[in-house]
Amino acid sequence: MEMYETLGKVGEGSYGTVMKCKHKVSGQIVAIKIFYENPEKSVNKIATREIKFLKQFRHENLVNLIEVFRQKKKIHLVFEFIDHTILDELQHFCHGLESKRLRKYLFQILRAIEYLHNNNIIHRDIKPENILVSQSGITKLCDFGFARTLAAPGDIYTDYVATRWYRAPELVLKDTSYGKPVDIWALGCMIIEMATGNPYLPCSSDLDLLHKIVLKVGNLTPHLENIFSKNPIFTGVVLPQVQHPKNARKKYPKLNGLLADIVHACLQIDPAERISSTEILNHEYFTRDGFIEKFIPELKAKLLQEAKANLSIKPNTKENEFMKDERKTVYTNSLIITSVLGKEMEKEKRPREIKTRAMKVKGLGKGDIMEPKKIELEDRRCQQNTIENAHTVPQGAKPVISEPSNPVNSINISNGIKDESHTGESMMMPPINLTSSNLMTSNPSSNLSHPNSRIRWRRLCLMSEQVKVTK
Repeated sequence: MEMYETLGKVGEGSYGTVMKCKHKVSGQIVAIKIFYENPEKSVNKIATREIKFLKQFRHENLVNLIEVFRQKKKIHLVFEFIDHTILDELQHFCHGLESKRLRKYLFQILRAIEYLHNNNIIHRDIKPENILVSQSGITKLCDFGFARTLAAPGDIYTDYVATRWYRAPELVLKDTSYGKPVDIWALGCMIIEMATGNPYLPCSSDLDLLHKIVLKVGNLTPHLENIFSKNPIFTGVVLPQVQHPKNARKKYPKLNGLLADIVHACLQIDPAERISSTEILNHEYFTRDGFIEKFIPELKAKLLQEAKANLSIKPNTKENEFMKDERKTVYTNSLIITSVLGKEMEKEKRPREIKTRAMKVKGLGKGDIMEPKKIELEDRRCQQNTIENAHTVPQGAKPVISEPSNPVNSINISNGIKDESHTGESMMMPPINLTSSNLMTSNPSSNLSHPNSRIRWRRLCLMSEQVKVTK
């Protein structure tokens, strides 16, 4: 940390802390994720997995890992600093994002997902907190602690818990043969939240989530019904049988018609029937009115500006030991310009300064986080008294359950690491993502109409889940 000046804490979670820092030589603002020193290998496993994927897979809409080093036995990941997430925007746009902004964000998110899926990678934790948004409107998928390569036919995944609100039914029922469709399900849930301002399937337990899926999306398939009936956790539980509208636009009346079609195709109970990321990108929602042809040049120009701003840090390439127990090689991102933007970078001689917003503390008691200033967001107040749903629950559906008690754009990377053993400032350690994976104290029964109250409640619910490390 001797090369960085600490500016403040961005967030804190179950795995450690993210700090906002400034490189002392270049002045570049970065986010440093510092993992807790854990006698168990779970934290190291998550850190190692994230390093592995971020050094191997590079795309404009994936977060950039700048360098990795170890200090006082703590793993430090240095990322480009992006000051807010989709969730932060939803605090201000409490009725959902404006349609043009929504389409631009979704297009970029889908590019990232398509890139991962084309490389047989599933992210497994897609949610608003894990979509970073730069000041120029570039979205970047982050937090690869749960990402993994698609299993070969016949292979199974170990026990895994994703963020519950975005968990596909096959994950809820612990079907170990899941694949890319789990990301598509999570995307569908997130689209509704981005469009309406409200989470679609907020829940407090797997049983609660299953019940809401049946009420609002569809009945379980015979395969999933079989898994459900054999699971001792759900013994004695009977899920309702509900008749759902077959027409997507009647099922999701609060969504734009074309967007409702996409959501309906994402939220299919049978994973085999879910749409793919490539198919969504080719959907009329994106292809109509020349959107892609107009937006790609705009996107490239913004990426060009941000790429130039990230060229300032020259990483140390000294090779050393990463961990005592696991002799893993970590890598430093040399930030060589991507092949797509390389020629354009050479043409442009005048770098433009990209300013980073200052952070401010919100007084939330224990678990305080540093949150970004409002960034050109609509200053609207929610007048809702409860969290609305993006879809009307079918008539005649009665809850009959109770909670059981047990319940590439390729960037070259040099093979090098840094190990800083000097005594520096003591730091707490990292969350899964910036600003959003924070333990917060809040009363879930309080009025959720105020954006900040709803966010606190949401984070409390999400962080109360016990996250399990996967294979």
